[in-house]
Amino acid sequence: MGKVVLVTGVARQLGGRFVRRVQRDPGVDRVIAVDAVAPEHDLGDARFVRADIRQSALARVLAEHAVDTVVHLDVSGKALGAGGRTTVKETNVIGTMQLLGACQKSPSVRRLVVKSSTSVYGSASRDPAVFTETTPPKSLPSGGFAKDAVEVEGYVRGFARRRPDVAVCVLRFANILGPRPDSPLADYLALPVLPTVFGYDPRLQFVHEDDVVDVLGIAASEPRRGTLNSGTFNIAGDGVLLLSQCSRRLGKPTVPVPLPAVTWVGSALRTIGMTDFSPEQIRLLTHGRVVSTVQMRETLGFRPKFTTAETFAEYARSHGPGLLPPQTVGRAVDRLAELPLPGGAGPRERGAGAVETTDGAR
Repeated sequence: MGKVVLVTGVARQLGGRFVRRVQRDPGVDRVIAVDAVAPEHDLGDARFVRADIRQSALARVLAEHAVDTVVHLDVSGKALGAGGRTTVKETNVIGTMQLLGACQKSPSVRRLVVKSSTSVYGSASRDPAVFTETTPPKSLPSGGFAKDAVEVEGYVRGFARRRPDVAVCVLRFANILGPRPDSPLADYLALPVLPTVFGYDPRLQFVHEDDVVDVLGIAASEPRRGTLNSGTFNIAGDGVLLLSQCSRRLGKPTVPVPLPAVTWVGSALRTIGMTDFSPEQIRLLTHGRVVSTVQMRETLGFRPKFTTAETFAEYARSHGPGLLPPQTVGRAVDRLAELPLPGGAGPRERGAGAVETTDGAR
């Protein structure tokens, strides 16, 4: 790893954890922790610099400390404190542009790591079963954090062309969960009752917070023998879970909502400040998303400690039981699935986008 590492987004739990971890690397002399908000958690011996990455102050910070490794974690779907969607977008997109501009002018920068998301693939009915890093999305995200991530990656590719001497690593994380998650999907799962899209049971992938910190360490270091940590990589735990399985394991009932009415439900939830139920979030909860992690294993040389199911189990344990015991939710859902349709038809068939499972219907 570089001698001087600069990390953005340190006021968030994930950024703070990475700052504390990177200080344990014997090759690191200094860690510069940057955020516009003073963190409430400990940053160890790192030097905290209060700076808004949307401003041009980062060029001075890079030059003053001769930073050679930049880890950009200030790309998020949620605002800190009272900030709204506008603040989030400005930090994600304009902040990234300013940071890349500062890195381009800095002769000392030799490695750049950027936190991205698998949401860049979008979610659509004609999606492939599994996305690889080179699979183009059927439809580009139209808004929200997913669109921010697409724009961020576009600027990063431009930077890589202008500074071919800098090793650039983009990590596309699946939904991050753990004891202290900070994402719109985690807010959705924390609801006492989960609104779902009627007729759909999406496949979901998760990655544990601990694995996120570990893979960031690999990406920010010199590549190990037989590996390459420059490029774009999907990061997710093994396996998938259906949304119906998630609700059962949380012990939370679901409320199937017809697709045209889901947007109204999302607007209502945003109005009362419960969760960011954006159109892209709705598409994820309709069609789901699964990505390939072959390159993560074979090229980057990273193997997560937690599977998708183990990650979700950790999240469920840390957030306590839901309204009902999981067994009760499962039996009720099974009975509803066996009810005949109106008009004397047999039990309803699963609609487009639904997935058959032995762990419960929706």
